[in-house]
Amino acid sequence: MRKGVGRLKREQFLETIRKERIWDLIIIGGGATGLGCAVDAASRGFKTLLLEQADFAKGTSSRSTKLIHGGLRYLKQGNLSLVIEALHERGLLCLNAPHLVSHLGFLIPSYQWWESPFYGIGVKIYDLLAGKLGLEKSIHLSKEEALQRFPTLEPSHLRGGSIYYDGQFDDARLACCLAQTAADHGAVCLNYFPVFQLIKENGMTAGVAARDLETGEEFRFRSKVVINASGVFSDAVRRFDDPKCSTLIAPSQGVHLVVDRSYLPTDTAIIIPHTDDNRVLFFVPWHQHVLIGTTDTPVAEIKMEPKPLEEEIAFLLKTAGRYLTKPLRRENVLSAFAGLRPLVKESEEKNTAALSRDHVLFVSASGLISITGGKWTTYRKMAQDAVDKAIQTGGLKDTPCRTHDLRLHGYEPGPHPIDAWLSYGSNRHLLNELTAKNSSMGHPLHPRLPYTPAEIVWAARHEMARTLEDALARRTRSLFLDARAASEIAPAAAHLMAQELGRPSSWETAQVEQFRTLVQNYLI
Repeated sequence: MRKGVGRLKREQFLETIRKERIWDLIIIGGGATGLGCAVDAASRGFKTLLLEQADFAKGTSSRSTKLIHGGLRYLKQGNLSLVIEALHERGLLCLNAPHLVSHLGFLIPSYQWWESPFYGIGVKIYDLLAGKLGLEKSIHLSKEEALQRFPTLEPSHLRGGSIYYDGQFDDARLACCLAQTAADHGAVCLNYFPVFQLIKENGMTAGVAARDLETGEEFRFRSKVVINASGVFSDAVRRFDDPKCSTLIAPSQGVHLVVDRSYLPTDTAIIIPHTDDNRVLFFVPWHQHVLIGTTDTPVAEIKMEPKPLEEEIAFLLKTAGRYLTKPLRRENVLSAFAGLRPLVKESEEKNTAALSRDHVLFVSASGLISITGGKWTTYRKMAQDAVDKAIQTGGLKDTPCRTHDLRLHGYEPGPHPIDAWLSYGSNRHLLNELTAKNSSMGHPLHPRLPYTPAEIVWAARHEMARTLEDALARRTRSLFLDARAASEIAPAAAHLMAQELGRPSSWETAQVEQFRTLVQNYLI
């Protein structure tokens, strides 16, 4: 199969699947894990097809805390193997995608006499565990130094703090980059293409039946092995294989609130390592806004579009308000979003904050490979393990993993200017060409958002954005940053997409209506 150029062209992918019905691997799920598997498999030279039921990273993978990190709280729990693996993967991602992952400092404020030495020692151990792939060294701040750097931090009883470094990223942009990287290596990645059946031969999984939601056309694809990487929907796919299979997933909901930059007027984050629900609380600067989160709430129902619960919103407002001098009220929240974690069940454990964040590989009697659990930071290692297992299960050529030092699509060496288009990497000059031809394409769509018409056009033309939501929620992060502003630019963005995709005015109207209905889930 010929290698692509990282452009996601649905029409070209459809043309390919009409010719290619037999694949080495079929991957179900277009989130972090599935896209990672597609990159791994395609870079090893396998004929790879990825099918996603909605948009890439529509679910959990676009709703994270935007951190590539080892996990200080896992260090506190004594899970050194998980911390070391995550720190190693963090370092690799910083090297392979510097246009998408940056260093971010975190302050751990100390309000009790024992906290400064306790957390100070902890972050030094964290530095050491990272080894050669470590970031910047941790430092200690006095009370005066902490307040100078964090003027909105509650000063009462503050004793100082420790600053350590982790990675920050834009989850949905990295997901898009992984799809582009997989395409670079010849993979076909299709969104809005749900699998509704597994094909069996002599009791073994031999392919899938899937449907193109845009046309209703159904396809049957054969493959040597099928990987189920559908996150919180893993059990639903496993039931295609065995309707009586046990439940692996214990979903947990995490909620984040987004407020304006005045709540944290600095480029350094704050982490509160112990909240009332035994989790950590983050204040993270992100796209000139501040992300506050998260919660850990067990949920019974798995939804494509989960909604923040009232008690979760109240908890975050109350807990965050303890550490800020500026009052934090409901009306200050620009957007609130929820995501479901695909945590792996452990006996009768009911506290999802205590469930395993490690990933789990499971091979059914029919040869269906399911991989679940884990987190964004370790997506590459999860993919490597899944494809290694696929080679063994499907009898594929034993080809070594190549993603350890594989540069992701858009990679640019050397220092990077901090600009709004940094996440596009080497494609930035192509967006500049769009604005050079039409200067209005470079003007912000809204005074409260950093995005331009050029990015909407680019998303539809080269990143397979098929709906207004795709463009405003994931190719740009408008919905997540300021839901009301996103609603206000919906008509203009829909018109740009309609022109690019050749859609009628009725499509524009329907898209705006659907998007504004969705926006209500992000307003409190």
